[in-house]
Amino acid sequence: MVTWKRNCSSCCLLSYRSDHNETRKLNCSERIMWKYSPDSDPALRIYPVNLGDEGNYTCEITNSEGNFRLISSLTVIVPPTVTLTHDKSRVAACLASVGKPAADISWIPASNHSTQEEVHHPNGTVTRVSYFGWVNSRFPTVTCLVTHPATNQTLLIDLT
Repeated sequence: MVTWKRNCSSCCLLSYRSDHNETRKLNCSERIMWKYSPDSDPALRIYPVNLGDEGNYTCEITNSEGNFRLISSLTVIVPPTVTLTHDKSRVAACLASVGKPAADISWIPASNHSTQEEVHHPNGTVTRVSYFGWVNSRFPTVTCLVTHPATNQTLLIDLT
């Protein structure tokens, strides 16, 4: 027998009993299923994964060799949406929206005159914005570098 369950009171329970060739699903969406056939490979598949799927999942296997338990932790990474704009006062704004975890923003050329703000959203994502002012700068362009575990992006803006 193989059972997958998420560690919360009303979460999905997916089980397979080989001696009866029987699969059961309790509180599981259509996105949660066996990756292959549970009798040959009891891997769990969640597709498409979303932020609400984060958490700990326990796999319990019972067979003639004994009882086995494996706990897996699922962390969902969300790439941010990146935009770069500027206004007439020569201030550039590099925005990394709704990423998880928060993106890191840096500027080329490097500057001590940049400032950052961030907003934490209820779903665990973060929007980070960095402002770069170069009113008296001799550089005609600036580059925003956004670093994130899911993606790295470089955006260039020309103010000439």
